Amino acid sequence: MNAKNVLGTPLLACSYAPLTGYFRDGCCHTREDDTGSHVICAKVTEAFLAHSVEQGNDLVTSRPEWRFAGLKPGDRWCLCALRWKQALAAGVAPPVVLEACHERALDHVTLAELQAHEWVAR
Repeated sequence: MNAKNVLGTPLLACSYAPLTGYFRDGCCHTREDDTGSHVICAKVTEAFLAHSVEQGNDLVTSRPEWRFAGLKPGDRWCLCALRWKQALAAGVAPPVVLEACHERALDHVTLAELQAHEWVAR
């Protein structure tokens, strides 16, 4: 796939451990049948995970049948764009890796919103 990120450059991988992405290929690739639009690469936080569970989206519990081990704070994961936007409105949006956020994220949030939550490895 020759996908671009929100900066207009080639899409980088989000995470291989845990293995993320709609296609479980490590990247936030998407296509039309990805109704959740899993396009935002985030470094999840405890506050975000707790909020997600409160909203009925349990990202903590292991679900082997979905090849999902459950997330812990610090994991990078391709989030649904609208879930991230919901967390933004609640004040618990996790930081994002811009180079690994698919350009389709901009269908749901602004680049400025993403840049305000950019995670930079130190």
